Amino acid sequence: MRWARWSWGGRFHLGTVSPSGDEVTPRVAERHVSDMAAVIASLAGGGPVPEPTGARLPLSAVTLTAPLARPARNLFCIGRNYRAHAEELATTVFRDTVARADGWPIVFTKVPETVVGPHDPVRLPGAAASEQIDYEAELAVVIGRGGRDIPRSRALAHVFGYTVVNDVSARDVQVRHQQWHLGKSFDTFCPMGPWIVTADELDGTDTRVRCWVTSGGHTELRQDGRTRDLIFDIPTLVETCSRGITLQPGDVIATGTPSGVGMGFQPPRWLGRGDVVRIEIDGLGAIENRFE
Repeated sequence: MRWARWSWGGRFHLGTVSPSGDEVTPRVAERHVSDMAAVIASLAGGGPVPEPTGARLPLSAVTLTAPLARPARNLFCIGRNYRAHAEELATTVFRDTVARADGWPIVFTKVPETVVGPHDPVRLPGAAASEQIDYEAELAVVIGRGGRDIPRSRALAHVFGYTVVNDVSARDVQVRHQQWHLGKSFDTFCPMGPWIVTADELDGTDTRVRCWVTSGGHTELRQDGRTRDLIFDIPTLVETCSRGITLQPGDVIATGTPSGVGMGFQPPRWLGRGDVVRIEIDGLGAIENRFE
């Protein structure tokens, strides 16, 4: 099942997307359309799928927003989690923070205000704030059943589904502060969507993640990887993030990005005004955002 949030007729709606991907059906009362986490908690707890609250509409008639319009708290994010990506950054300023398979995942966060819709513009900061804006295509895990100290063996039972995110990054700010939180948390720096696909319909442990960048009228495939190549797999990430921390329904864990980020080129290829980044994950869908 696919759960989405959209605007139509001057109002926001929350509901499901048809298996064909061309229709949406509202299933949540208007006063609750911002509370996707409550829907997730109910469904993950065995509750029934809500009945329709309105007529079906063609997807082409609505404007998709982020499925989690405003997460309740910071997103958990994983750094250097594809082997090839770790290798491409081994000669950069981040060479001392490359994850090792025998070590621990690198975990940082992005604030909820970073989240925007699957086709919303991403706002470039002024030069005084950052001149090195980068993209990172990622599969994101959405937690269903909450819990603390979740063992790896049961971790996937706590996953409600998956969505696509672009972990947009200000690389110079990351370096400047040595911690990554500020460089990852500029407003609009986490496009998300186009919807959440439930775990029974998508094997997030082995799917393809791709990213195209259009710049100067030329479109180029920059990233192409599979989640089976993660250094730390999804069960390990859920276990790690829940150690001593209670995960809640609707929490998001971005699992890391494949090789091909702008920083990995020589010289680096930063995003500029008018560039468009498209990220597609097999079995899930695509987001596409212009940088303005």
